[in-house]
Amino acid sequence: MQIGLMLSVSEDVNGTIENVVENAKAAELEGFSSLWMANIFGLDAITTLALIGQATKSILLGTAVTPTYPRHPTALAQQALTTGAACQGRFTLGIGLSHQVVIENMLGLSYSKPARHMREYLAVLLPLLRGETVSHQGELYQVNQIKLAMPGQTEVPTLVAALGPVMLKLAGQQAQGTITWMTGPKTLEEHIIPTINAAAAAAGKPNARIAAGFPVLITNNEAAAREQIGKSLQIYGMLPSYRAMLDREGIAGPQDLALVGSETSVRGAMARLRDLGVTEFCAAISADNDEEQNRTRAFLASECH
Repeated sequence: MQIGLMLSVSEDVNGTIENVVENAKAAELEGFSSLWMANIFGLDAITTLALIGQATKSILLGTAVTPTYPRHPTALAQQALTTGAACQGRFTLGIGLSHQVVIENMLGLSYSKPARHMREYLAVLLPLLRGETVSHQGELYQVNQIKLAMPGQTEVPTLVAALGPVMLKLAGQQAQGTITWMTGPKTLEEHIIPTINAAAAAAGKPNARIAAGFPVLITNNEAAAREQIGKSLQIYGMLPSYRAMLDREGIAGPQDLALVGSETSVRGAMARLRDLGVTEFCAAISADNDEEQNRTRAFLASECH
């Protein structure tokens, strides 16, 4: 199981492009296998990772995730291929539907039939990422004889954020895997991993990449840390798709999902994820002070070796 970091997407004044790039360069030196960045309402994740790709040499880079609805699949494919070239083939495109409250209430777009949207989206996106010519006549997208080509182009692997059976099947059949958030070990073991791998096998493909994001914190005060995480990540326990995963896990909220405690206890929790089939552990360090931030990062870096 590879160990990567999820970049903070907070409104921290230190979250400038320059500081994010320096953080990524440090992560590479520390031995982290990968670096993941969400695309919410701050820096554009794909653009930022292209800049990081030019400043690094070996660390894998990925979005976790970029919403599909706001960008036409041909535009996203062109941006992803450009970033893939900038990263010398180290870029993974993670995409997802986002949430109804964002797509409809904030952006004014329709969120009806999300599975149909993703199915058509992938029908256009994935061939373009493989360098193929695409023609697609669907209900949502009509594309005629489009092909993207650029110097240094390599195929960009794609992960689809998938939680329900339909989306997991789609991800297993068409993409290279999935990336999860607010999804616990029981749910990964009993639902996510077997469902997506069965779909991949039926399509004649190898087992899927399973990139699993978790809040992580090494601390001597577990109770206080969980309370702080519960407050800072409260919104995720309220979004329907994540709420369903927390309910399936049988826990109250993000504070119960987080890997929190001593180095020994967190190491054991990570080992469980490895054993049940997680291929990439994506750590979102959830500290509210520099001491625990540095302690957690140093622990994770030590586990990379």
